[in-house]
Amino acid sequence: MLTEKRKERLVKFCQDLIRIPSLSGQEKDVAQRLAEEMKALGYDKVEFDRYGNVMGTIVLGRGGRKILFEGHMDHVGISDISKWTVDPFGAEIRDGKIYGRGTTDMKGNLSAMVLAAAFVKEDLSGELDGEITVAGCVHEECFEGVASEEIAKITQPDCVVIGEPSGLTLKRGQRGRAEVVLETYGKNAHSSNPSVGINAIKKMNRALLAIEEGFTPKKHPILGEGILEVTDIISHPYPGASVVPDRCRCTFDRRLLEGEGKDEVLGQLEELLSKIERLDPQFRYKVSLAVGEDKCYTGEPIIAERFAPGWIFPEDHPFVAAALQGLRSVGQEPEISHYYFCTNGSYYAGKAGLPTVGFGGSLERLAHVDDEYIEIDHLQKACEGYFGITRGAFLAKEVK
Repeated sequence: MLTEKRKERLVKFCQDLIRIPSLSGQEKDVAQRLAEEMKALGYDKVEFDRYGNVMGTIVLGRGGRKILFEGHMDHVGISDISKWTVDPFGAEIRDGKIYGRGTTDMKGNLSAMVLAAAFVKEDLSGELDGEITVAGCVHEECFEGVASEEIAKITQPDCVVIGEPSGLTLKRGQRGRAEVVLETYGKNAHSSNPSVGINAIKKMNRALLAIEEGFTPKKHPILGEGILEVTDIISHPYPGASVVPDRCRCTFDRRLLEGEGKDEVLGQLEELLSKIERLDPQFRYKVSLAVGEDKCYTGEPIIAERFAPGWIFPEDHPFVAAALQGLRSVGQEPEISHYYFCTNGSYYAGKAGLPTVGFGGSLERLAHVDDEYIEIDHLQKACEGYFGITRGAFLAKEVK
């Protein structure tokens, strides 16, 4: 399936994408490069949406079942370039690895998806009926699943493959993620006379202690614990020179299990904090979800609560089984596993309920690191895997 010529094209295309910086909100140039490659490969349709997501579609035979391969175009920044031994955007090849920001997360697998769909058209167009869409998504690093909703509305897929790095294992689920905000309120006073004020930091101390002692995470036999971890805290006014603070704001990272909804997540904290409220008439607080707001490269605003649900499918789910059979058809015997981080699958599976799996080359632990890389062998096997998954999905009796 992967001839030497195809392998060379895959590596070159991956390098092209790595050489185009594309921070969240700045994906325009890489989106244009994706569209250019899709057109050169003979995709039947290439389109953009209001956010700047790019979607290329190939129709096989009479059409029919629709499979969506989705990968995000954005990457995280470079925190300290002195810690890199290579140019983060040089796409240098060393010892069978392509180095650069976004190689693992996730331009390598995105390039493999784009070419795999074209190879299916070249090799199997007379054997299969169906519709393949490959989508490059914006703003995943900041808004998991938000721009994906627009892709799903336009493409209407029957099943979805997320191309995040999986170590060539087949992922059938993930924990979700919520950013929970706790605010406590007090009363300003001069810090030389604190008794006439109410210190919001001290109220937050009580709240954090109650949460630390009282919160018991649920456990899932596959996904693990629905943990709650405090990640930042700030008082107001800041800096507080000689002022008793009247507000204190704290953010928690809450990892979500399958089925955990917004009301349940917030209600767990409110139950613990209401006990303090009953004992302390000066204790006032608010629990909410953080709201993110940014702008896409198209100028379109992107706004959403920071809540991305968890999801998991059984191993014998028709689409999981079809994907596994497809991978075996190209000589791979992947372990069935789950992601440890959050992905755009939170929308497709967690909110829309679409059959979804994850598959990709490279390792989860290589995402966001200095000297990020993807092994060329993994890149090639990812491409072969997407080829196989497509065949498996179109030949299966059902995927839902």
